[in-house]
Amino acid sequence: MELAVDTSSNIVSIGLSHKGEILALLAWKTRQNHTTELLPNLVCLLQQAKVKLDSIEAIVVAKGPGSFNGLRVGISTAKGLASTLHIPLLGVNTLEAEAYNFAFTGLPLRAIQKAGRQEIATAVYRQKGDEWRCLEIDNVASVETLWRRTKQKTLFCGEITDDMARQIQQKLDRRAIICQNNGLSRGSSLAALGWQKLNKGQHEDLLTLQPIYLRPPHITKPRERTPFLSTRMGQRKHTNGNS
Repeated sequence: MELAVDTSSNIVSIGLSHKGEILALLAWKTRQNHTTELLPNLVCLLQQAKVKLDSIEAIVVAKGPGSFNGLRVGISTAKGLASTLHIPLLGVNTLEAEAYNFAFTGLPLRAIQKAGRQEIATAVYRQKGDEWRCLEIDNVASVETLWRRTKQKTLFCGEITDDMARQIQQKLDRRAIICQNNGLSRGSSLAALGWQKLNKGQHEDLLTLQPIYLRPPHITKPRERTPFLSTRMGQRKHTNGNS
């Protein structure tokens, strides 16, 4: 049995699978509370499925691109569990998992995820016969660049807002098929892709696995604080010295 963990967006999902086939899945929307919600919900999933933690034989984790805090929590949790249980850890690209839901169409699949600053993270995949291929590696782009890159009928999937969908449809018309799944179905494809990697003997190095960030996280520099207490104490000492 495998455990799949996806914390790359505000839609979090954890699933239990057998040879890549989902047996139980729990998904919820969070407001950047990945840290406090992930483990309690994992315990809940295991209890509901009547599965013991030590029966898990591999862990699959979404490694990004995505939310800075979300990925950090998901990957560190997955690493900790894999280390404790002495089982393989498989990392899967979030955009790849997004696209894989639609592999059966045989179309080019452009996965989209919000990247902030009016930009998106995107990549293109396609299933052709028995071969699953990446046609465009993950990158940051503006929505306006998408129709210039789209030369043939393409399925757009992922975190697509209504406004974005209208823009794409107006520009590309019949060349665009739009599926606004918003990450709800990534858990099952994450499990399937992880199992494929495991079957090929692939696994991650716990020490070197890192989240995929397409740009440095936006971190506000904390304001410098005045050491009020030490200043007052210093003044008092100085006063005493002059008395």
